[in-house]
Amino acid sequence: MTRNGGKVHVVRVSKTGYVDKQGRRKDYSSAYLRRTYRDGGTVKNETVANLSALPDHVIDWIDAGLKGQQLVPAGQAVTITGSLPHGHVAAAAAMAKKLGLPALLGPAGPQRDLALALIISRVVKPGSKLSTLTWWGDTTLGGDLGVAGASTDDIYAAMDWLEDRQDAIEAELARRHLGPEPNPARMALFDLTSAWMEGRCCPLAARGYSRDGKKGRLQIEYGLLTDPAGRPVAVRVFPGNTGDPAALTAIVDVVREKFGLAKMVMVGDRGMITSARIAALAKLEEDYAWITALRAPAIKKLMAGDGPLQLSLFDQQDLAEITSPDFPGERLVACRNPHLAADRARTREELLAATEKLLAPVIARVQAGKLAGAGPIGVEVGKVISKYKTGKHFAITITDTTLAVERRQDQINEEAALDGFYVLRTPIPADELDGASVVTAYKNLKYVERDFRHIKSDDLDLRPVFHRLEERVRAHVLICMLACYLTWHLRRAWAPLTFTDENPPAPDNPVAPARRSAAAQAKASYQYDPAGQPYRSFRGLLEHLATLTRNQVRFTGTQVTVPMLTEPTGTQRQAFQLIGTAIPLTLT
Repeated sequence: MTRNGGKVHVVRVSKTGYVDKQGRRKDYSSAYLRRTYRDGGTVKNETVANLSALPDHVIDWIDAGLKGQQLVPAGQAVTITGSLPHGHVAAAAAMAKKLGLPALLGPAGPQRDLALALIISRVVKPGSKLSTLTWWGDTTLGGDLGVAGASTDDIYAAMDWLEDRQDAIEAELARRHLGPEPNPARMALFDLTSAWMEGRCCPLAARGYSRDGKKGRLQIEYGLLTDPAGRPVAVRVFPGNTGDPAALTAIVDVVREKFGLAKMVMVGDRGMITSARIAALAKLEEDYAWITALRAPAIKKLMAGDGPLQLSLFDQQDLAEITSPDFPGERLVACRNPHLAADRARTREELLAATEKLLAPVIARVQAGKLAGAGPIGVEVGKVISKYKTGKHFAITITDTTLAVERRQDQINEEAALDGFYVLRTPIPADELDGASVVTAYKNLKYVERDFRHIKSDDLDLRPVFHRLEERVRAHVLICMLACYLTWHLRRAWAPLTFTDENPPAPDNPVAPARRSAAAQAKASYQYDPAGQPYRSFRGLLEHLATLTRNQVRFTGTQVTVPMLTEPTGTQRQAFQLIGTAIPLTLT
């Protein structure tokens, strides 16, 4: 073969350098374009060009081109044909799978997929059913669960299917969290709240006391049953005019008959577990105890005269056990919280001063003769007195031409004597539950209040309710409860990434206010973890996870698209590690 007949190729030569006078080692490398040819029986090389002066990446291009690779501009190497948010729904789905939520809902099928999608959507992006239906196509949730093409009728059918399975779902949750093994104290928390309705045709809608401050609006009531840590177990929906005691009776029937729990301690507030409900619990064949609190008139009676509740009991401590013939067979655990006492005294004085400030112009108008007549004067005074509900603390004298207002200081002092006091009552013997544990159990109702905040506004946005049919309202509330169950575990798992207190200190005194740990205070102060990653709120973390997208990639020269995830951030990796799973490419 002649010298000009061989193929050219790139050769890289590296040479070990030398050490200069400063002790620095210098190495040399060079690149050549060479042709190999045969001269008789000998293989020889000819240097066609010295490429050493070219940048390394240019040399790589030449080498790749000579090897037959097709080179295209970087911007044309691949085409991203689609990109959908993935991380937030993948994380919620991974936690749901870890909790066994799909199997808990029922047998596999389209109805279960839709129900699971509704629960995950309520956690990630709460909204109306119609907006949720549209949103499914904007994330990987719709395609992966096969619900992207669902109709509104499909969603309503899935809600009906889920509502029919409510008893079975809650019975399994009760076995997990209220049974004797997971819950040796046999304790359950229960509280009632409300949500207002949009529309007037739902049979459950009624006028009642609104915990949301929506006066004059139709509403529903719903009660939440949790374990001692506040983990949701069951929910029941009631007409909007249902009282707390009636709701307690209903949930006790559920726990006894549907969950089959024969021994329980029900914890509820003073409006929930009344004397009538206590008498009803005592008649049950099962062993049902309770923990609740006394109302202010009963506490006042205990303090009257030489009653058992005396201030001297709290000279050295904030907690004391007393007995009273008015409560036979019960233990009374009296507590005095000085922080609460100071707060109530300050609030009372502020409200009284605010009322007096509003009354001053009315008094001035009467004195100036611009407002006359006992009737008109009384109307104006009534508007002011009702604003801050302080009328009982003022003595008001009205004539046709005068208005006199003065504080009832004796009554104010009498009410102030109760500031900071609360008395808990329970039939549980002291050898089973000491006084401090009784206080702790009652104060754990704060976990139910926290769940209500998450369900109503912080996370799940249950209210207002737009459904017209009774079974749809119940299904909507059940979806929110199951989403709260999922959120409860996500918040617990992601505590290291959020401002949540991972290890709140156990108080030495159960009556004292709860304190945040030093680590939680440091989170709030410094905003960043030791690795430089910012702490986020729970909702902020979900929004950050949404930036982890799944892209459909098509490489040049092919017609096939390949799903690929974007490179996750350190926070996104850690979020899935805390759940105990790798970042999945798909939700199923």
